Amino acid sequence: MNLRNKIPKYHTPEQVSELIGVTVGTLATWRMTGRYNLPFIKVGRKVLYRVTDVESWLESRVQLHTGEGKA
Repeated sequence: MNLRNKIPKYHTPEQVSELIGVTVGTLATWRMTGRYNLPFIKVGRKVLYRVTDVESWLESRVQLHTGEGKA
């Protein structure tokens, strides 16, 4: 079997919740309000997150310091 087939392409909200340290409810709120631009896929009632989207979103959140405002 090809290694590529073994690597999951999608995460459930529960997996993303555990990965980034927020509750599943918080993820649901973010989806409803658009507070954070974390892309998701919805098929019926099922919600999925592409692994690549979660990785990109996390990379976009990298901070060099905690100061306010942009340089």
